[in-house]
Amino acid sequence: AGRVQSVAIRLVAQREQEIAAFVPQEYWTLDVHLQNHAAASFIAHYYGVDGKKYEPKDEADTQRIVEELKKEAFAVKTVKRTDKQRSPTPPFTTSSLQQEASRKLNMTPRRTMAIAQQLYEGVDITGEGTVGLITYMRTDSLRISDEAQAQARELIQSRYGAAYCPDVPRKYKTKAGAQDAHEAIRPSDPALTPEQVKGDLTPEQYRLYRLIWSRFLASQMANAVYDSISVEIAAGAHALRCSASNLKFAGYTAVYEESRDDDKEEKDSPLPPLEEGEQVTAVGFAPLQHFTQPPARYTDATLIRTMEENGIGRPSTYAPTVSTILDREYVIKEGKYLRLTPLGGVVNDLMCQRFPDIVDVKFTARMEKKLDDV
Repeated sequence: AGRVQSVAIRLVAQREQEIAAFVPQEYWTLDVHLQNHAAASFIAHYYGVDGKKYEPKDEADTQRIVEELKKEAFAVKTVKRTDKQRSPTPPFTTSSLQQEASRKLNMTPRRTMAIAQQLYEGVDITGEGTVGLITYMRTDSLRISDEAQAQARELIQSRYGAAYCPDVPRKYKTKAGAQDAHEAIRPSDPALTPEQVKGDLTPEQYRLYRLIWSRFLASQMANAVYDSISVEIAAGAHALRCSASNLKFAGYTAVYEESRDDDKEEKDSPLPPLEEGEQVTAVGFAPLQHFTQPPARYTDATLIRTMEENGIGRPSTYAPTVSTILDREYVIKEGKYLRLTPLGGVVNDLMCQRFPDIVDVKFTARMEKKLDDV
């Protein structure tokens, strides 16, 4: 199966075992619907009792808390306002480009690399001739040349204003063990905006170029600033909490926001104006039963991320590894998730029995390190 593919199959197989062995645990949450003096409603989450966090175990426990809360008066105990800053993500390396194109553009790693190759080799741009639009796309470095950095800063200032350009150019630290032979993936000329070249590109080339261009430009921009409010509400010995954050200054998010693997992005509901000491009224209780979920199956993006974290494979091998195990039907795709086939299961079991050292995650990582030393 090949040294790196075998370990990739093993990772998928281990995840299947984790899912099969998973025993769901029951837990409960309690949301309380409240109103302030102006009858503006908002939701607070039950936090705990006597200043300590407490999670209700079952329905009876949750019901007991509800009954206790019904007897209490609710008052706003603290209101804290802070400015939270969020920094942009670094420019793309091979692995982060494949992950993000998989999440945002639904492109397989192999397709992403094929389109990136076209952008790198050059596209006919009206009035310019053939132009290589991006730097080399097989790289594990976050380095950016001073020249490109200066161009990006100039573009940010002219397009978005001085406030969006940080005082000091941003430098990103390449992780240990990276070969650092090429720069990060970036537009070869940041001044060529995606809109300018859209007419000369295929839809896929345009979408990938726009992704690379936006990520690079955002990586050189100022932090986004959020106005964050957290409120604690006391009801006798019990405490409830709620929070909200509003974007105060867009910063890099004006250009680009990274997507997340887990879809559980918590959305804060907006809060009405609240003052410390203010009485609020409970208008309803919403106890909810939940069960812990097994770990999710790998997607193209999460498998590549796991391989990279474990030092398996190199920028040039992520895409072929994922497509090889799919082509040979050791793994199949269900929606965006990768699932082990019976064939993959048998191959992995045999490999683990006969060649435990080769399919060991650490063996492959050590092998990569020895090759680097050479």
